[in-house]
Amino acid sequence: MRRPAEGSAWLHEEVARRMMDRLGWFRTLPDSWLHWEPVLGGLRAHAALVERLPQAQALVWAEHLDAALAATGARRPGPAWHPSQWLRRDTRTRAWVPDETVGMLWSNLALHAEPQPQALLRRWQGLIRTDGFLMFSCLGPDTLRELRALYAARGWRPPAQAFTDMHDWGDMLVQSGFAEPVMDMERIVLTYSSGAALLDELRTLGRNLSTDRAPRLQAPGGRAALVEVLESGLPRGDDGRLQMTFEIVYGHAYKPVPRDRGTQTVSLDEMRNQLRQRPPR
Repeated sequence: MRRPAEGSAWLHEEVARRMMDRLGWFRTLPDSWLHWEPVLGGLRAHAALVERLPQAQALVWAEHLDAALAATGARRPGPAWHPSQWLRRDTRTRAWVPDETVGMLWSNLALHAEPQPQALLRRWQGLIRTDGFLMFSCLGPDTLRELRALYAARGWRPPAQAFTDMHDWGDMLVQSGFAEPVMDMERIVLTYSSGAALLDELRTLGRNLSTDRAPRLQAPGGRAALVEVLESGLPRGDDGRLQMTFEIVYGHAYKPVPRDRGTQTVSLDEMRNQLRQRPPR
């Protein structure tokens, strides 16, 4: 179980803002939407989506639901006029009810940390109504490439798990029952004033989920030694700041109308006749 996040990372809010721009590609916007892990996905982004979709019912799901409801100001299922709901800041957002379906499922920078992504995609497909759609983002393979190169040069184990390519995500969407997947990506290069600032930022973005990760800090001498390694080994921009690349994969896909394969009824007598007419082997 992951511990509840205390707030939304800057990168997550920025990626969510860029995801929101892609809503302009859709002719019909949803009348309901589910924010999957809203604290991780971006609290400012959640508020902006509520404003962007004023007629839509906003729902939230989170592993730590109480923390997510408190952070978004959302209410639990039940009548908004009940006294228990009066102190909620946002009466347009409530907790998702099991088996409830929505017009859009929104997941920002969560899928790459899922140990069984195919199963999660199938679950999401079941939560979306026919003709509804999924919008998501996740980290791609070029994420932390400078840090990976530095670790490899020192013979250290990888600093993060391997991230999935966007084409593989597209294949998984189709295999999970989605249709018309659209995938694209971009690389965002962030800069840092120091190795310590970089480590502090990475701590807000998630954990190293690699099965080959080191059981302890790899730099002999602790954090201070690791900071020195980062500051001496990572590339710097023209302004002298440390650089780190993040590949962001964006995707959306529809839940199609189920195919009607049709049925054909054959009587027992007809089946016997068909069997009699088959040539002997």
